[in-house]
Amino acid sequence: MTRTVLVGAGGHAAALIETIRAAGLLELAGCLDHSARAPVLGVPVLGGEDRLDTLRAEGIEAVVVAIGDNAARLRWLERAAALGFGRPAVAHPSAVLSPSAVLGPGSVVLPRVVLGARTRVGEGVILNTGCIVEHDAAVGRGAHIACAAVLGGGAQVGEAALVGLGAVLRPLVRVGRWAVVAAGAAVVSEVPDGAVAAGVPARVRPAGIA
Repeated sequence: MTRTVLVGAGGHAAALIETIRAAGLLELAGCLDHSARAPVLGVPVLGGEDRLDTLRAEGIEAVVVAIGDNAARLRWLERAAALGFGRPAVAHPSAVLSPSAVLGPGSVVLPRVVLGARTRVGEGVILNTGCIVEHDAAVGRGAHIACAAVLGGGAQVGEAALVGLGAVLRPLVRVGRWAVVAAGAAVVSEVPDGAVAAGVPARVRPAGIA
């Protein structure tokens, strides 16, 4: 099996450790996190994230980035690629993945996710527990679709956007790059790049405005 390290040792790392173990395709050598020392579900912390620079020479072949922050996750995936590491996509065996779905490198699919026909998921995406991405929908690189969120058919989520817990996107609707859809929102019209949408139906406001 491919020897792999996790970048990150928090709660998301714990979820990914259990997902990786359930899938049985990667050998976990350890976690990297400058703020942690205790093992995570029995997986040792090997040191800070800066140790990544030396681990390729020590036989580590792949990196899974276990960081919830979208910008930080993309940065570490880019660094891992530059250092020559593999960036495998990880999917829990309970997820339902259409054979025509495309899953980008470094993306993670947690338990009970559903990916419909012809869905396209970019690199470094988090598809969190129980979310549904329906047929022909697209999720941009570094985005996070939170637990129990639902994307209708043909919906589009831009780079590094966040679709919050239990949010719902109407079919064919677009959420822009770096936008945020609040938990429980019902999005029925476009959310521009960098904007925030909240409510039922969702109302859009520029980021940073209360």
